[in-house]
Amino acid sequence: MPASYANHRAQLKAILLGWGMPEENAEITSDVLSWSDLHGVDSHGISMIPGYDRLRREGRARMDARPSIATETPVSAVVDGGGGLGHVPGHFAMSVAIEKAKAIGMATVVVRNSAHFGATGYYTLMAAKQGLIGMACTAAAGIQVAPTFGKQARLGTDPWSFAAPTADGVPFLLDMATTTVAAGRIRNKANEGLPAPDGWVLDAEGNSSDDPEIMKKGGFLTSLGGSPENSSYKGYGLATMVNILGSCLSGATLITERENGTRTGTSNDIGHFFLVIDPAIFRGPGEFEADVSMFLGHLRETPPVDPAKPVMVAGDPQWKLAEERMRDGIPVGAGLMAQLRQIAQA
Repeated sequence: MPASYANHRAQLKAILLGWGMPEENAEITSDVLSWSDLHGVDSHGISMIPGYDRLRREGRARMDARPSIATETPVSAVVDGGGGLGHVPGHFAMSVAIEKAKAIGMATVVVRNSAHFGATGYYTLMAAKQGLIGMACTAAAGIQVAPTFGKQARLGTDPWSFAAPTADGVPFLLDMATTTVAAGRIRNKANEGLPAPDGWVLDAEGNSSDDPEIMKKGGFLTSLGGSPENSSYKGYGLATMVNILGSCLSGATLITERENGTRTGTSNDIGHFFLVIDPAIFRGPGEFEADVSMFLGHLRETPPVDPAKPVMVAGDPQWKLAEERMRDGIPVGAGLMAQLRQIAQA
């Protein structure tokens, strides 16, 4: 039976506290994770707990880490994540960017020495809720994507997000990986014994495959587009952009360094990037938000191909699912629940 949102969040926080995470850190981290599950981003919520447990046991993520500002200017900051999970550094960095943007109009904050920080959209939504434009991206820990025309993994899913406030209080929220599909969707095909659609994965030689288990055999995820013929160079280019902003700008370990072993360390040393813009430096009060609402309304009014599937904009599916899950509870699969019970008991 699905757990209520409150119980779901409380379970997450209890596990984090049990791992020795300080109260304030556990509060923020559980909020990010439960937000993901509430809004249907199931790949970045409670399902991450087994992976985080491995990081903790391997000494690759400190549970008591606290972020700090290494250097800053009125419009920027470099944050050291302290070698912990990325949720607290991500929340801290976006909060700093928001305050600086409110004071001067725009701000950029980067983070190094961090780890996986959950759903990127959580952080850009922080800005949108305060009437600001938010952008964020993060380098990845997992090396599972080959560059276009390549047959060796060099990149990760490398997500980025953009959020903007509206006059009607329903923000535009785009949160996407730079791969054709998330790894979890491929996992689901394998669980169901179904083939992977064309363009989702490549075999070890860089050829298209329909085997959803190919990742276990040296295969790769594809960049957004799926193949060179379908413009996978676009996803490849976006992933490169994410790593330039998240790693090169912050000084975090490059994913290619991690892949070829030229730089090693006890932490993941993942880099994040946050940008916040105050629309008020360009437009009068409420003008930007009114235009965004009008624009999104025009898009939603587009005649649908299937009347049962109306046209939506980014964020709409998440808001609808959040309403349903707040009412009906958050589902957790039996296999994952068994792992969570073992971790909680430990």
